[in-house]
Amino acid sequence: MSISLVGIISVQVYWIKDAIRNKQKQFDNDVTVALNRSSERIKDKELKNFEVYVAQFKKNGVFRKNAEFKNFMFQLIDTTAKSKLTFSSTILEENFKIPSKFIDNDTILIKQISGKNDVYYSQAFTSTNEEFGTPTLKETRYSFRDSHSDLNLQQLEKAYRETQKLNLIQRRITNKELNSILKEEFAKRNITQEFKYGVYDDGFATPLKSGYFNIEPKKNFYYPLFGDENGNSKYKLYIKFPNRSENLISGMMKILLLSLLFIGIIIAAFSTSLYQLVRQKKISEIKTDFINNMTHEFKTPIATINLALDAIKNPKIISDEEKVKRYVQMIRDENKRMHGQVENVLRISKLEKNQIEISKDAIDMHDIVNEAIEHIKLLVANKNGSVTTHFEAISTEALGNKFHLTNVVVNILENAVKYSESEPKIDVFTESTNKYFILKIKDEGIGMSRNAQKYVFNKFYREHKGNIHNVKGHGLGLAYVKEIVDNHQGTVYVESEKSKGSTFTVKLPLI
Repeated sequence: MSISLVGIISVQVYWIKDAIRNKQKQFDNDVTVALNRSSERIKDKELKNFEVYVAQFKKNGVFRKNAEFKNFMFQLIDTTAKSKLTFSSTILEENFKIPSKFIDNDTILIKQISGKNDVYYSQAFTSTNEEFGTPTLKETRYSFRDSHSDLNLQQLEKAYRETQKLNLIQRRITNKELNSILKEEFAKRNITQEFKYGVYDDGFATPLKSGYFNIEPKKNFYYPLFGDENGNSKYKLYIKFPNRSENLISGMMKILLLSLLFIGIIIAAFSTSLYQLVRQKKISEIKTDFINNMTHEFKTPIATINLALDAIKNPKIISDEEKVKRYVQMIRDENKRMHGQVENVLRISKLEKNQIEISKDAIDMHDIVNEAIEHIKLLVANKNGSVTTHFEAISTEALGNKFHLTNVVVNILENAVKYSESEPKIDVFTESTNKYFILKIKDEGIGMSRNAQKYVFNKFYREHKGNIHNVKGHGLGLAYVKEIVDNHQGTVYVESEKSKGSTFTVKLPLI
């Protein structure tokens, strides 16, 4: 959830930055396109005025200085098909010497090119229906005129550029016209911000500007005015938007505020959910641990009491006062043990969460093991099993809690009984080193897989066989064992093989 939250916020921040960056790029592109279109409009407008000016001198022949005809003909004859194709073209070039509109006592030379094209196609063939095969001639003729508008336009533009080289830019366009065209082109692209402009001639300021203007390379856009055929010009139009950044951000303010609002909602929802999740998880763990621990810990004493009661009911036993007293004492001991469990079950749950400390005294581990064996003796006898001890430890005194360590050994022995399919055969080994007391409990039960050995001490873990548990339980016994052993600064591990049994080893530090 934390990674997702950080990811969402990072993506949101990246999106906001990217949106602002894209908005700036879009703005720059729109301004460039608007300047390009404005430059073209200014140029086209002046060219059209020049074209109108020139057209009035072409109408009469007074300014025509000379004219020249050029004739071209192309002919293709096919003797096999008896056909002939003729194409002829006549080009008329007229030269007009016209007074310059911008420079006094000067003239400009304008060429006007027009032409006529004729196409003639003929084919001779003999009709099969005629007796002597008299040939028939099929002819096709058509003509069309060509104004050579492209050539005329090129001539006109060339003359126009030549006449403007020495003309002042303020005579070609006014501040009012330039400002109006720029506003129109910006408005077409939804650019309504305040702008300032200035036109420079080879780096020198011209009268065309909006009030005070100075060139700032990082803030200005520029575009050439009255460019030649290669786009080069000595005039450059500079534009700047004084409130560009503020206007871009203000235009996105609503979406930015919404994004920040949603980020805040996500953080608040995440924090609340995390708090509730942790709180509910703790409550659920306490409740579940209480129920499962109580069930698990009560199974052995209840089973022992039931077996003792069944034994007392036996007519042979009930008449034997000594045996009856022994079974009654066993019932009393197990009842006392359950009473102790009732008082301590909540402490066990807290113990697993490291919330309480266990009181420890010097104890003899052989006594602990013998007491644990007594607890499960009836269970073993009921399944016709046996428990064999091999006490070889020389040093047996450890610092620990008698109650919890007894439960540890009982849990391991109880599992050895439960997971034995036939008569349980359990061997209990003890040995000691300079620092540790070592207890090994070996059975010949069903064993477990290597994978199960990795998780057998995890809380609630039980090895599955499909969806069936052959032995009832809650997966808490061995988790409890590990908690207690860890609390005593010891270690516990298991060695097992499928169908061959398991060996649990507990190592506890000696005093």
